[in-house]
Amino acid sequence: MAQSPRGRLITIEGIDGAGKSTLASALHAFLARERPVELLREPGGVELSERIRALVQDPALRCDPRAEALLYAAARAQLVDERLRPSLDAGTWVLLDRFVDSSLAYQGAGRDLGIEEIAKLNAFATGCLAPDRTLLLRIDPITARSRQLSRVVAPDRLEQEDQVFFETIAAAYDELAASDPQRIRVLDADDTAEHVLALAVAALSDLHSSRS
Repeated sequence: MAQSPRGRLITIEGIDGAGKSTLASALHAFLARERPVELLREPGGVELSERIRALVQDPALRCDPRAEALLYAAARAQLVDERLRPSLDAGTWVLLDRFVDSSLAYQGAGRDLGIEEIAKLNAFATGCLAPDRTLLLRIDPITARSRQLSRVVAPDRLEQEDQVFFETIAAAYDELAASDPQRIRVLDADDTAEHVLALAVAALSDLHSSRS
C-alpha cells in the first residue's frame, strides 16, 4: 500500500492585532474544500499546552522573560509531539496560528533574549520541525494597537506591552522575512479580509503540487 504524502504545515504570523485569527478561519474553510486540514493555535491545541496558554496570558502574573520563553517552548514541544507530527505524517495539512517565528520575534527581539538563543531552544523543543510556508501579516503597529483597543475582550499580559515593544517585534518579523523569503511570504494586513485571503491562497499555490 502506497504511503500517504506528508501533510503541509502552514503557519500564520504577525503582531497582535494583525488579523491572524480572521485569516486562519477563512483559510481553513477554503483549504478544507479540497483536503483534510486541521486548524490549531499557539500556545494551545492540546490540553497541556492550553494550560500553559492560561499561564502566559494571565495579566495578574509576573513572568520572567526566560521563564516566558521556556513556557512557550514547552507548550510547543507538546503540540508537536501530540498533534503536529501525527497529523502531518497522516497526510493532513495543518494551519497553525503562530509557531517558532513568534518566539523569535517576541522573546528573541521583544524581550531581548537573542534570536539565536531562542532559535536553539525551539529547535530542541520541536525536533527541528519547520513550516512548509509561513504567512506573515504585516501591519503598522499603531494600526494594530487601535484594533486591539476596539476589542471587547480585555488585553492579555503580552497585549498590555507598550508601543515600543510591538515596534521592535514588527521590525524583527521583517528581518526574519528578509532572511527566508522562500518560506515566509509577507501579506499586507491593512487590506480587506477578502483580499488578504486571496493573497494567502496565492502564496500557497505551489504547495498543492509539490510533495516532500
